[in-house]
Amino acid sequence: MAMIEVKNLKKSFGSFQVLNGLTLSVKKAETVVILGRSGCGKSVLLKHIIGILRPDAGEVWVNGEKVSHMKEKQLYQAVRNMGMLFQGAALFDSMTVEENTAFYLNQHGHPETGKPLPKSEIRDRVAESLAMVGLENTQKKMPSDLSGGMRKRAGLARLIVYRPTILLYDEPTTGLDPVTAMQINQLIRKTQEELGATSIVVTHDICSALTVSDRLALHADGHIRHIAEKEEFVQSDDPLIRDFFDQAQPAK
Repeated sequence: MAMIEVKNLKKSFGSFQVLNGLTLSVKKAETVVILGRSGCGKSVLLKHIIGILRPDAGEVWVNGEKVSHMKEKQLYQAVRNMGMLFQGAALFDSMTVEENTAFYLNQHGHPETGKPLPKSEIRDRVAESLAMVGLENTQKKMPSDLSGGMRKRAGLARLIVYRPTILLYDEPTTGLDPVTAMQINQLIRKTQEELGATSIVVTHDICSALTVSDRLALHADGHIRHIAEKEEFVQSDDPLIRDFFDQAQPAK
């Protein structure tokens, strides 16, 4: 069963065609990693899936509902079980780690019913989510007190605190050292397994892609050039894929 269906999606900014007939299907509970060079439109695709952007043409379906042309109130209901980890973690600088993590629950209440949650339950959910990403006892810290890797983990805690069924990750390892990046990759796998979530990860980090993916896709020229199971993708003789892997290898 497809949880996410993107059909012939097109999007331009001025004269620049970012998405040009992009089609993608993501099955329930799988993790698809979309590879592509910086600036090719991977983040734009995620923003269409979660409803931040509207397409010029084409459709986006999430869990059987066409979200690409919904009005705001309908859209909120359709994507309420979806979450996105933005590239820079996007924490609120003026809020503590606890306040950042609790933000969704304070604003929207219970993810299913919308009813307000008791403060004690919110505190417990926040503590559980922070523990899940290895940030126990950081509730009172400010984002400025955290390292880059800790900010990414705090952003992930804010995402999983309301247990979304669809997770979108925008360049989750960008700017991190290799050890911290691998910790984030392992957390992505752990989160997907524990929540049984459907996940899309966009990245140009080959190591991250190979660690977290069930299937790999290459985004090029505004569409999905190739998509396959991990082993098949790595062995593909498509010149664009081979060039991408060659470019990703460290210089000798």
